[in-house]
Amino acid sequence: MGDGVWYREGLRFACTGCGNCCGGAPGYVWLTRDEMAKIAGFLGLDVKLFARRYVRRVGFRFSLIEKADYDCVFLRRADGKARCAIYPVRPLQCRTWPFWNVNVKTPASWAEAAGNCPGMNCGEVRKAEHIEKVRTARQWSDVP
Repeated sequence: MGDGVWYREGLRFACTGCGNCCGGAPGYVWLTRDEMAKIAGFLGLDVKLFARRYVRRVGFRFSLIEKADYDCVFLRRADGKARCAIYPVRPLQCRTWPFWNVNVKTPASWAEAAGNCPGMNCGEVRKAEHIEKVRTARQWSDVP
């Protein structure tokens, strides 16, 4: 990480459980075959049955399906909070929010994403080194 990174002093983030990152607009939750197997195992399902019920193919990739309101199929809302029904085995994409390349590209892109995520700019400061590890993670074990 170079000194030119705009967030070298770190960024604040604390999940508020709002669920905004998990729904409300159409999108994709990309997952690998390994992640599908882990989620299927967590749910006690055969991988093929899990894929038929919860996965859509997009080109050569796989994505979790969405509910009619565009929430992730595994997002549960109750009492003003949202929780993930597969949190311990959630896909890497979910594990790395909000430190996605698109969000940390510029201060303006961070501010834009923060407009929909009340946890951004709140809570503890995540050091730049942490952000970089999360941002560049390619597998679960890469996420601190």
